[in-house]
Amino acid sequence: MTNIRDLAREAEVSVTTVSRVLNDHPYVAEDKRRAVQDAITKLGYIRNQTAVQLSTGQTKTIGVMLPYVDHPYYAAILQGIAQCAFEEGYRFLTWQTNYIASHEQTVLQALAQREVDGLIVVSHSLPVDEILRYEQYGPIVFCEHHEDVSSVYINHYTAFQSGLKTLQSFGHTQIGICLGRPDSTNSRARKQAYQDTVSPEDTSWIYQQALTIEDGADIARQWSNQSCRPSALLTASDHVAAGIILELRKQGYRIPEDLAVIGFDGSDLAVVLNLTTVAVPYETIGRQAFSIAISDNWRDHPQIEIPTALLSGLTAVKVKE
Repeated sequence: MTNIRDLAREAEVSVTTVSRVLNDHPYVAEDKRRAVQDAITKLGYIRNQTAVQLSTGQTKTIGVMLPYVDHPYYAAILQGIAQCAFEEGYRFLTWQTNYIASHEQTVLQALAQREVDGLIVVSHSLPVDEILRYEQYGPIVFCEHHEDVSSVYINHYTAFQSGLKTLQSFGHTQIGICLGRPDSTNSRARKQAYQDTVSPEDTSWIYQQALTIEDGADIARQWSNQSCRPSALLTASDHVAAGIILELRKQGYRIPEDLAVIGFDGSDLAVVLNLTTVAVPYETIGRQAFSIAISDNWRDHPQIEIPTALLSGLTAVKVKE
């Protein structure tokens, strides 16, 4: 197997020069750099990555913990991480946990065993304190808001409130909401915004476990069977909104005349359905989280709040007087 001494002999340079070229050291004469690169090609040298990791103490790999890889919300954040990793010459390992605590523990063990240099937690079920016990092994960055930890997030309270106030400005007073996991940090913030802004007349207008298009269709059927139902819905995601809209149109209802709908994401579905939605720059969240995870001062890094925007469509218009 070719080693760096073989490369040095072939290129007629020192072993130190070969090492500098392999590590992209800037202070190497161009003719010597080319000689080493030619030797690498001629001898078919393949770098021993394990040896590099042992010598540098780094894997140049970042771990990503997320519940589902096929959910648009998480996939968009992952895309931002992937773009940044490519630009910085890093790899990333993705663990889908399905919110199973034992699976999340496996990810944390990978950090403890130095399989990755740091960890980005997109969403989780384990208590934050339990996750933070592993900070001694490397950076941990959250993609949701927690006090006194490194995090990149949107303010779900204000973002949801903006959607609710938009519906109110359109003349709606009977407003319902769709939430994902009821006990998650994000859902609690959204529910609080609803209670503070709308003061709902009927708690049956809070539709839980809304994550997918199918969930949206189920909520639409539930809505259509209610004797007392809201005239407007702020949903947990554009996919949930799409399920509601498509199912109700199938039943002969008109959107927004019979039910005004606002989504949450700003995904491609919002464009296709001309959906009013709270747009979230998820890729920006992923990129920022990655930048913190590879920084030397990640412990002292300030929390970063990413702003959202309301995009107007034709699924939530003013109530006719």
